Amino acid sequence: MQDLTDEQLVEVYLKGDKKALEILISRYLKPIYNFVYKYVNNSHDAEDITQETFVKIWKNIKKFDREKKFKAWIYQVARNTMIDFFRKKKTIPFSRFEDVNGNNVIIETLTDLNPLPLEVFEKKDFAQRLVVAINQLSPKYRDVVLMRYKEQLTFREISKNLGEQLNTVKSRYRRGLIELRKILIEPQFS
Repeated sequence: MQDLTDEQLVEVYLKGDKKALEILISRYLKPIYNFVYKYVNNSHDAEDITQETFVKIWKNIKKFDREKKFKAWIYQVARNTMIDFFRKKKTIPFSRFEDVNGNNVIIETLTDLNPLPLEVFEKKDFAQRLVVAINQLSPKYRDVVLMRYKEQLTFREISKNLGEQLNTVKSRYRRGLIELRKILIEPQFS
């Protein structure tokens, strides 16, 4: 059963084989923990969020859209679980940071972490340029690049989806990135 795809394991689990869910959990336990830890930077919170993620997966697996990739779905559940965690996390009143003279170190050193309007514009502008550039790639390169980044598939998964050799997919990906770089450097994008 280990060689089944994630989506096949979901089907097997929904037909009553609990071992399939155990395999899915073992496949994704460490990657989801690492994904969460990058954001919370605290092992205790990362463990709690990871556990809650898998509880939600177990409770909602029947709602999983079988037209989509399981991997993308589980990462979305983890992301939403992190958001819920941060919303529920108790806040510490600013008054706790006051010294004996009533000076609040946090308020005095607090900086605005929101991006400046120019940064927002530049990111949006680059995203638009990137979409135009990707659309200029030949279909064989564009498909691999989009599957890799938009759908977050591994090269092996892309290889299976396209029915191509693994090395062919890797080669197309590298060539696609080279072409993308050339398109973005062209004068029309400067």
